[in-house]
Amino acid sequence: MFFSLDIWKFFPLLVLASYFFGSLNFSIIFSKAINKNDIRNLGSKNAGFSNVLRSIGVLPAVLTFVGDFAKSIFVIYFGKLILERLEISAKEMPAALYILGLFCFLGHVYPCFFGFKGGKGILAGWAMNLLIDWRVFAASILIFLIVLFVFKMISLASIVSAVCYPIFVFTSAFFYGSDFALHILGIVSILSLITIFKHKSNFKRIISGTESKVDVRKKQTL
Repeated sequence: MFFSLDIWKFFPLLVLASYFFGSLNFSIIFSKAINKNDIRNLGSKNAGFSNVLRSIGVLPAVLTFVGDFAKSIFVIYFGKLILERLEISAKEMPAALYILGLFCFLGHVYPCFFGFKGGKGILAGWAMNLLIDWRVFAASILIFLIVLFVFKMISLASIVSAVCYPIFVFTSAFFYGSDFALHILGIVSILSLITIFKHKSNFKRIISGTESKVDVRKKQTL
């Protein structure tokens, strides 16, 4: 047991709230509000930022990005405030925040409000680390941008970022002396594996050479 008994009295409620907030998939919400269509019926059928950008346009994609990013920030920020009020120890805090972030991520990927069919979780994973460990956030963004610049495939950049994610978490803790335990590595590894699994169809298209690439010259509609 890596949490005190007092924390366990309230922590399940925080976990449940994190999942519900994560289930607010803004790509689905904004595609229905703006385009009168479910993004899961368009393009790649993925409920995520990149499909909204390709299938609907810039404005709903930006709104999706902001909404999906903000919900994870909200979960981690207010989760930390509540845990501090419960007097959680500094040693317990990182694991607690990673668990809240994981369940927000699970809500995004498997949203209870939308038939448990959501996005692939890249934005949710990035956002949680912006507040938990900005170094992991920066490294994840950097490797994503490098792969995207070289190969021009958002899916491949996302997969590589997900593969590197547990490595970044471990490396940051090792070199900067952050509170770290094996269960944290287990939590982020689960997140990473689910993200990779959700990209299984992209793997097939990457291997066959049919995966779509980013074309910065192509104009998107508002």
